[in-house]
Amino acid sequence: MEPRKLIQYLALNVLVSATVTGGILFWYDRNYRSINQPAVAQATLVSGNSPVSSATLQTDIPIKISSVVGAGALASEIVVVKYEGDGELDLASWQLKDENGNTFTFPKLTLYQNGAVQIHTASGTDTVIDLYWSIGGPVWNSGENAKLFDAQGNLRAVYRVP
Repeated sequence: MEPRKLIQYLALNVLVSATVTGGILFWYDRNYRSINQPAVAQATLVSGNSPVSSATLQTDIPIKISSVVGAGALASEIVVVKYEGDGELDLASWQLKDENGNTFTFPKLTLYQNGAVQIHTASGTDTVIDLYWSIGGPVWNSGENAKLFDAQGNLRAVYRVP
């Protein structure tokens, strides 16, 4: 085999291998690791550096933060919120918060059975499946908790950022 053909073959092999590995890791993060997160029964609301009050996780509405992807990288940070109940759920005025006081307030949006929405930290144009926080820098850090609150301020979901 000619050396030039061999180099092209090896380069193609490296590209295909990297793509497959990246796809598997992405799938694992979104599907497997988020399902196996330990359940959190209680969380502490934080204002600045001091706890303000204790909020009990309410589980009567089957909604969860299924993953936080790309923590620490503004262009790729995404939080996926999934509704696993029957019927529909109005997310208007719900809030997604980190431990540093950054808060995303949901616009008028309805999730249907097994529906999900992605919240991007970066800027963009909102759609029915993608919302944009338009904040100037990355929000999520490994090890912190992402918290979802309903319009009345009740804690509905907690997810530990990997």
